[in-house]
Amino acid sequence: MADDILLQANSVTIRFGGLTAVSNFNLAIRPHELLGLIGPNGAGKTTIFNMLTGVYKPTEGEIRIGGVSTKEMKPYQITSLGVARTFQNIRLFKELTVLDNVKIGGHIHYKYSGTSAVLHTNRFHEAEDIAEVEAMKLLEIFGLASRAENEAKNLPYGDQRRLEIARALAARPKLLLLDEPAAGLNDSETRALMNTIHDIRDRFDIAILLIEHNMELVMGICERIVVLNFGKTIAEGTPEAIRANPAVVEAYLGEPAEAAGL
Repeated sequence: MADDILLQANSVTIRFGGLTAVSNFNLAIRPHELLGLIGPNGAGKTTIFNMLTGVYKPTEGEIRIGGVSTKEMKPYQITSLGVARTFQNIRLFKELTVLDNVKIGGHIHYKYSGTSAVLHTNRFHEAEDIAEVEAMKLLEIFGLASRAENEAKNLPYGDQRRLEIARALAARPKLLLLDEPAAGLNDSETRALMNTIHDIRDRFDIAILLIEHNMELVMGICERIVVLNFGKTIAEGTPEAIRANPAVVEAYLGEPAEAAGL
C-alpha cells in the first residue's frame, strides 16, 4: 500500500555539468525493511545517499519521506523527518568524547534557547541530563559505555564504526542509511556487524538501507537488493535473484557467477 511507504524516490536524476551521475532512479522503502544498494565503484551509490539526505539536490525527479517532498529541505530538516546516516569515511568529532559524539547526534530532540545554554538555566540542564541518559543507553547497546569519556580519536577503528552508528541512532530515525559499514573491518568484526545490523533493525523497529562491497554481508542480511551500474539500476530483487542475475555478474567482473563470488 502506498501509505506504508517510508521513503519514495521517483525518477531521480542528478547531473554534474555534462556528467549524469544517477539516471532515473526509483526506490520505495517500507518500515522495517533491510535493503542493500550495491554496484561497482563509481556506480552512484553514495551520490544517491547524498540526495536522500539533502546533501545534493536532484536535477530531476522527487524524493518523498513519509509522503513529504524533500525538494526544498536542508539536511537537518530531512533528519527531523526520520532519516539518519553514517559515512563511507568515518566522520566523528574526534576531539570530543565518545559520549558527546552521541549526544550531538540527538540534539534535534532536545530544545532549549541560546540564552538557556549561555546562562545554564534549569531547562538547559534538564535537556542535557536527558540527552546524556539516552546517549549512555546507546553506548551500552554498542559495548562502548566504558569508553564514554574517551576522546573518539582514541577508539580502535571498529569501535569508531560502531560509535558512528550509535550517533546516527541518537537522532531516532525511522530509516538508517549505512554507507559501507564493514569497510576496514576484519572477518570477525564483519560477522559481528551482521548481527548488530539485524539487532538494530529489530530493537529500534527501523528500516535500513546499506551500501556495501562485502558480498557476504549483503547476501547474508539483506531481504532485497538494488544494483547500480553507471548511475542506472540494472537489477532489483532477493539475494538469490541478484546472485543469479547475469547483468549483475557482468557489471562486477564480466565473469560467470561462480567466479564473481556472488
